[in-house]
Order: sequence, then structure tokens, then C-alpha cells
Amino acid sequence: MAILALGVLVSTFLMGLALGAPFIRLLRRLRIGKQIRREGPQSHLGKQGTPTMGGVLVIGVVALAMLAVFFALPSEHRGDYVAQTVAPFGALLAVGLLGAVDDYRNVVTGFGIHGRQKLVVQLIVALVGALYVQRHYGVTGIYVPLVGEWEIGAAAFVAIAVFAIVGFSNGVNLTDGLDGLAGGTLVFAFLSFAFIAAARGFPWLVVLCAALVGALLAFLWFNVQPAEVYMGDTGALAFGATLAVVALTTGFVLLLPLAGAIFVAVTGSVILQVGSYKLRGVRIFRMAPLQHHFELLGWPQEKVTIRFWLIGALAGIGAAVLAFATPV
Repeated sequence: MAILALGVLVSTFLMGLALGAPFIRLLRRLRIGKQIRREGPQSHLGKQGTPTMGGVLVIGVVALAMLAVFFALPSEHRGDYVAQTVAPFGALLAVGLLGAVDDYRNVVTGFGIHGRQKLVVQLIVALVGALYVQRHYGVTGIYVPLVGEWEIGAAAFVAIAVFAIVGFSNGVNLTDGLDGLAGGTLVFAFLSFAFIAAARGFPWLVVLCAALVGALLAFLWFNVQPAEVYMGDTGALAFGATLAVVALTTGFVLLLPLAGAIFVAVTGSVILQVGSYKLRGVRIFRMAPLQHHFELLGWPQEKVTIRFWLIGALAGIGAAVLAFATPV
């Protein structure tokens, strides 16, 4: 199974590299360009018009790889393959479609889907995914790192699951503000949960994580500073939701905030900034999300990105080690 996962990772990486340049040319031809917020850092205004919706490429490559694995498998293994991957893969497609509509409307009109409408769709997808994981695996507990399983009941699990899926979907979206930042951080998070899934006996979940890692690495080839393409909401919303569903399936949702520590910190910075300004009229950070605060302190974009990657890598390693040390 490890060889298969490695093969899938390499395959999605190579497919992404081969399709990346033609896909970017297509986006330019269709004038699918990024709309930069005027209230953001002034240094970002030069990125106006850079092709966006790069998440379509990643999702497409992952879908091709997962379908290829399905048809290559003997029929007796297909049931387990579908059972382990249908919830995260479904979240990837459903939330990716939501993000694609949002990106396209933003390109055409300058305004995306209204925040409340977007949240309703995210909640529906999250609820469906949470109910599937809970009912299919009969989950009534979650694993506490270093302690073991803690019984919480089906309803509490579903509530936690919905919160995690919606929270991480938006958390990754908030982090997607610098070239390569969200993509690189996602690579470490998915790698972490690939090892956790292997430890928990979910081999096909490992394959899905490997497919995502390979496709994201190929995307980063074109997304690192200076970016030739952005993932857009198509990718950011979808990858965050998928990461959360993967964590829920393994039972280690409590390790999700650690493996995704950067996404948690970025989301927290926005909540603190908005709350402080509304309650006290005082801004805690020079600008939120957090990555822009460091930009305005004088850190070059590359330094912010790489330092956040390093923290994400250490957090991912820590999450995997804690999972292996937890009795199951």
C-alpha cells in the first residue's frame, strides 16, 4: 500500500506539472484573473489579473488519479476504497464547486457569493459529511492525544465535525493570501494525516492524501513567488473542508488544530482583530489576516511564507507523533 500511495503521489505531481502551463494559458485566454482587495497591502496591487481558479487543476488531477486507482483495483477491494474516500472526496468536489462559482462571479462582477449564502452551502456539505462518517463507522467518540478514545456520543461528534469542516474550509481560505503560503502549509497537513491514517488502518485514505500532496506540490511549482496562478476559493475552501473530513475519519479531529496550526492562527487573528475593533475601537494587528501583519512589519513575502511553512511542518510532525503515541 505504501508503494501505491507513493506512486499516486508521483503521478499526480507529474500530471499537475504537465497540465499546469496549458491550464494557466487557458485561464489567461478566458480572462479568469484575480481581483485584488484595495484594502489589502499595497504591494499586492501588482498581482491584479493574475490567473486564479488554480484549484480546478488540483481537484481535476486528484479526481483522475482516484478514478484510475478505482478501475485498477480488483472488485473485492473497491467497496473499502469507496467507503474510506467518498466523504473527503465528496467534500473536495462539492466545496470546490462552491468555490468555483464564487471565483467566477468575482471575476465577472467583482463580487463573489454573499458570505451567508456561502456559509449555508458549507454547512450543508459539512452536515452530510459528518453524518456519513458518524453512521458508516458508528463513531461515538474521538481520540484524545496520549490518552485514548473519549466517548462523546453521536450528536456531539456530528456537531464537532460540522464546526471543524466549516472552520477549516474558511481558515485555509483566509490563509491563501501570499504566494505559496496556503498550498505549502496544506502539503504538510495532508502528509501528517496520511501517516495518521496509516496508523489507524485507513489505507485508501492514505492514497487520497498522497494524491492531494502530489497535486498540491505541482500547483506550488506555479504558485510560489512570483505566482503564475492562484488556487482561488475553488481550492482554498475545498482543501480545508477535505482536510477536516480526513481528520474526522481517522478519529483524531483533536489533532486537526495542531496539524493545521497556521490555519488556526490566521483565523484567530481575524477573529481577534474584528472583535477588538468592534468592542474597543483598537486594532491588535497592523492588518489581519496574520500574514499581512508580518508583511507590514517589513518581512518580505518569501520570508513570511517560508517561516509559516516551517511552523506548519513542525506542527504536522508533532500531530503525527502524538497520534502514534495514543492508544487506540
